Amino acid sequence: MPIILVTNDDGITSQGIRALVEAVKPYGEVVVVAPDSPQSGQGHAISIHGPIYVRRSDVFGGIESYECSGTPVDCVKLAKSVILAGRTPDLCVSGINHGTNHSINILYSGTMSAAMEASLEGIPSIGFSLDTYQSEADFTPSIPYIQKLVQFALSGGIQVGTLLNVNIPNLPSDQLKGIKICRQGEGRWVEGYLENKDPRDRPYYWLTGKFEHENPNPDEDTWAMRNGYISVVPAHHDLTNYAAIPSLKVLES
Repeated sequence: MPIILVTNDDGITSQGIRALVEAVKPYGEVVVVAPDSPQSGQGHAISIHGPIYVRRSDVFGGIESYECSGTPVDCVKLAKSVILAGRTPDLCVSGINHGTNHSINILYSGTMSAAMEASLEGIPSIGFSLDTYQSEADFTPSIPYIQKLVQFALSGGIQVGTLLNVNIPNLPSDQLKGIKICRQGEGRWVEGYLENKDPRDRPYYWLTGKFEHENPNPDEDTWAMRNGYISVVPAHHDLTNYAAIPSLKVLES
């Protein structure tokens, strides 16, 4: 059977990863390696200044599962190098994240960085996110689409070095319009910091902000999400701005 590695950034006890495990377990041997606590916004961080602890978990019953003290990327690295002992997963799925990872959010997301790490290792990978922060979110409408994408990936549909960033509107099944293949949106965060003082009169700062993208184009993931579509963006780790190369050629000697 195919080996399906499941991870996330919300932690091993989140409702999203439970829904994802249930969705994918008909399609292979599922192994879960996920953080032991929430790791949202960790991006591609790895643990290099201290040990990482891993222990067996029974949160998913008979499914082989481990909770990890490190980041989402640490989870993928440990899964491949230690837990699976040389067996390479046929697919890595990450999520289901509470909150979207469309547009620029992919750069900050622990969910998507875990999928990116698997992709760097040549493993087809998909990150799933649902547009809600409710702790008791209903993931049921998203399951058929997740399963469709998983079957597509296991049939060889994802190219080596590519991962899929999947964002799902928080809508009832009869209001979801289906899958739309998109490019990454151009939205951005307008940020600020709230300043206050702790009980010892020391100043501290708390990040705040809002996401802005007023007029997205119909080929962008932001537009798809706002119009009832499940956005699927093919991504990869190559951050080269190829369009800028010709104008920089004058610097060569």
